[in-house]
Amino acid sequence: MNTDAHALISLEERFADGILDGTKTVELRRRPMRLRAGTTMWLYVKVPIGKVIGSAQVRSVHALAPTTLWRRFGDVSGLSREEFFNYFRGVQRGFALVLANPNRLANPLALKKLRLLNDGFQPPQFFQHLANDSALVSAFADDAVAPVAVATTTTSSLANRDTIASA
Repeated sequence: MNTDAHALISLEERFADGILDGTKTVELRRRPMRLRAGTTMWLYVKVPIGKVIGSAQVRSVHALAPTTLWRRFGDVSGLSREEFFNYFRGVQRGFALVLANPNRLANPLALKKLRLLNDGFQPPQFFQHLANDSALVSAFADDAVAPVAVATTTTSSLANRDTIASA
């Protein structure tokens, strides 16, 4: 796994909290994110919160038809069936990042601080790759705490989902 790759993703607060508490173990998108297994995905909660609150590791990447995504990942997506299919309406293929090792920052980094660390910083609309030696990654990593314990049933259910798949 590539442990030097970092990305920043923008999420709604409920989805970031679900990832960090271990109930949402997959991030779904309508477009490919071009992230690899092992990437550290930093979680930026959109305004009005406007903070990086934690991270998770990308365990695997999947590109599948929405119905297949729902069958495999619906129970750990953080979405109701209706929300899921409304989100994927009109697309032939959806994308899933299976996540592991969630970490909540002890002191989330606010947008104002992010802009002090990186002049001109704008939160990504979708996601952005981050250089592993950037001031942002250093600040995030300096504040990271031990991984959150995830329920055994969730962890074991991921064992069958950790290979790259396509439909």
